[in-house]
Amino acid sequence: MNYYAIKAIYMFEMARWWRTVTQSIISPVVSTSLYFVVFGAAIGSRIESVEGVSYAAFIVPGLIMLSLLQQSLSNASFGIYFPKFAGTVYEILTAPISHVETVIAFVGAAATKSVILALIILLTASFFVDLQIQHPIWMVTFMVLTAITFSLIGFIIGIWADGFEKLQLIPLLIVTPLAFLGGTFYSITMLPETWQNIALLNPVVYLVSGFRWSFYGVADVDVGISLGMTLVFMAISLAIISWIFKTGYKLRA
Repeated sequence: MNYYAIKAIYMFEMARWWRTVTQSIISPVVSTSLYFVVFGAAIGSRIESVEGVSYAAFIVPGLIMLSLLQQSLSNASFGIYFPKFAGTVYEILTAPISHVETVIAFVGAAATKSVILALIILLTASFFVDLQIQHPIWMVTFMVLTAITFSLIGFIIGIWADGFEKLQLIPLLIVTPLAFLGGTFYSITMLPETWQNIALLNPVVYLVSGFRWSFYGVADVDVGISLGMTLVFMAISLAIISWIFKTGYKLRA
């Protein structure tokens, strides 16, 4: 394992992220804060509680998860696509670094960025509502697993995309709608039974449910199932990346 190469790519990606702090950190935090104001104050004043938790506090895990999904996809896809666009990807291809080490470096950096941002949003949320985290270890576990999983998916998107518009195609048309329909702002138990069953086909439901359970001990889906589904999504993403490289796909522009 070439740890020096992994560290070099990882540190470069982190340094690039810090250079664009306004876009990378401030913008997502401000956007999420607006969600707290609109949904927490406006709608929260009309909904007293959901499953024994105040509505403003109830949506916090969903909003953090929404940001985590979006940022993981964005960071990983842009991180690998930009070298292709700029032509610097050939430096990676000619360097003594394997595909596995390349994935570890780019995905590790993207996941780290997303987790840092999620923690900042969590801190920001504490100024709006009284938060309680009943299972902090599980909270971190779900956060890290989700960040890694969607960073892997973002890496796949970055390899597949041959233009900037394609980088946003899957996140905007698939992932974001699934996130909004996955219990981010509500519990699926509030839906009619038919729609509850349909909602269970949405993979984001399991991510949000497990993450919310780590805060308040309430969940739409059994936490064991949520954890298992998260690991399944990660395994599928790893299998796709492995298949891409085994079939001889190159990180070319």
